[in-house]
Amino acid sequence: MMEKNAKIFVAGHRGMVGSAIVRALKKEGYENIITRTHKELDLCRQDQVERFFEEEKPDYVFLAAAKVGGIIANSTALADFMYENMILEMNVIHSAWKNGCKKLLFLGSSCIYPRMAPQPMPESCLLTSELEKTNEAYALAKISGLKYCEYLNKQYGTDYISAMPTNLYGPNDNYHPEHSHVLPALIRRFHEAKVNGVKSVTCWGTGTPLREFLYVDDLADACLFLMNNYSGNETVNVGTGKELSIKELTELTAKVIGYEGEILWDTDRPDGTPRKLLDVSKLEKLGWKYQVELEDGIRLAYEDFLNNPMRAER
Repeated sequence: MMEKNAKIFVAGHRGMVGSAIVRALKKEGYENIITRTHKELDLCRQDQVERFFEEEKPDYVFLAAAKVGGIIANSTALADFMYENMILEMNVIHSAWKNGCKKLLFLGSSCIYPRMAPQPMPESCLLTSELEKTNEAYALAKISGLKYCEYLNKQYGTDYISAMPTNLYGPNDNYHPEHSHVLPALIRRFHEAKVNGVKSVTCWGTGTPLREFLYVDDLADACLFLMNNYSGNETVNVGTGKELSIKELTELTAKVIGYEGEILWDTDRPDGTPRKLLDVSKLEKLGWKYQVELEDGIRLAYEDFLNNPMRAER
């Protein structure tokens, strides 16, 4: 168990996941939380990361920092996604180990699993066949991070764990028109269509792919749970175990936002992976289950969007 007065470093605290972890830590009574902005500490700079860990010597690390993006960003900036994520995570994990960090939680992504993985995807299917090409660079970087944690455990007896969340959404999401994930993109588009009285909204693909969504505060709760209750080399999936089609998601989002126009589909656009459902039985057996249902979560996310003055620029 993490001691209440332990020094805890949350890397990426301004992002959607990192900020949720900080909220969860404070809610549970952890006060000694260390954070650094990108300006204060560039995690891609090895010298800066080494100096930070030598000076601060955190007891626990939540590694939630990453370069992320949607289907366009992932498939066009392949080199950037691979380099920045690989360098960032190696710097942090290595310096944590060098400076005696008791435990580290590395956050991956469900895109690390093979494109045609068995559904729902168990943790054991990692590296059994080829990855989805559109986000291969990001996936390879994330696989390297979780494997480095595993190898440190095996070689040096560390207690470094990794968690693989499904598709996330919630407060502090990125609502950029081109660089966001599907749910925040839909929230923005339906909101703007409603405000501007647009009669129809065109969405990408066929609407048939199936996806799972987890509210980010549920993920943060799971991260604290794992930090306090799990040790092991194998990663742990974090999700709801429920899925719906992109078409159903689109209709649900339109309903929550109050958009009553027509929804059209541009079938020349890519669909991505046909199905991506996590097998969450391992986490449920450990004793954790999600709380926030999708419709409630979308409502909370929409409230955040409306209260987020930066939404148009991000």
